[in-house]
Amino acid sequence: MNTEKTQIKTLTIVTGFAALMASGTASAAFTAFQIRDNPTINVGATQTEFVIDVGGKKGGFGSNDINGATLGAIDSLQITRLDDRTRFTAGSGPYVAPYLNFWITDGTHYAVVANEPSDGNFQPLYSNGYNLSFADLSDKVAKIYEITDKSWLPNNGLNLTFADLAGFQIKAPTVAELTTGWAGLGSGAPRESGTNVAYGVNWVFGDTLNNYAIGNYSPGDPGYIVGNNASVSVVPIPAAMWLFGSALGLLQIVRRRAA
Repeated sequence: MNTEKTQIKTLTIVTGFAALMASGTASAAFTAFQIRDNPTINVGATQTEFVIDVGGKKGGFGSNDINGATLGAIDSLQITRLDDRTRFTAGSGPYVAPYLNFWITDGTHYAVVANEPSDGNFQPLYSNGYNLSFADLSDKVAKIYEITDKSWLPNNGLNLTFADLAGFQIKAPTVAELTTGWAGLGSGAPRESGTNVAYGVNWVFGDTLNNYAIGNYSPGDPGYIVGNNASVSVVPIPAAMWLFGSALGLLQIVRRRAA
């Protein structure tokens, strides 16, 4: 009897895990955090405001919910912008923000991969924010940051698109890894100021220069305001079906032994 209960528990865990992997969805699980120079972040019930009023300030909206998936597995990555971007010059940083960062790894090294929202090829993707699939990103420029040694990346990290990086794993470095650091890791890396908590997927507001500073345009205006319903999902993982099949096979074995 105890053996049968144990096997049933095992079956429940395995099939439940298979179902989770098959869905691949992580929704409404983004966290607002300060990256550098203490930007004001006002978190409300349904929306969050990032006030980047001078150059150098930087904040992020990050999620670890698809850590372990590859870049190429991204199914949907969405954020809604609620402030009036038309008060800014078309094509400028505040007009196309936020921009997108991923931590990627080969299992040993880490780097940040960033889009270029000022790139004319990227701007048509904007529609009250962004709702992207990997197909949208695949042919866009992918810049590599926060590491000096890029020899582990295709073409030594130069002239890349997201398609070139599709097989790399999305994963944030640990607090310990970021505290120890490595050559090329800078103060603008997407990690929480003071704690070094990092997120694999990040929407970023602000940069080292004045490119995304809203105060340079209309001081006193609202900051960047985004909905808290930002979401990210990955395509179903084929291994989930294997796990499900294995669980069914396990159940058959248990039944035969019980007979």
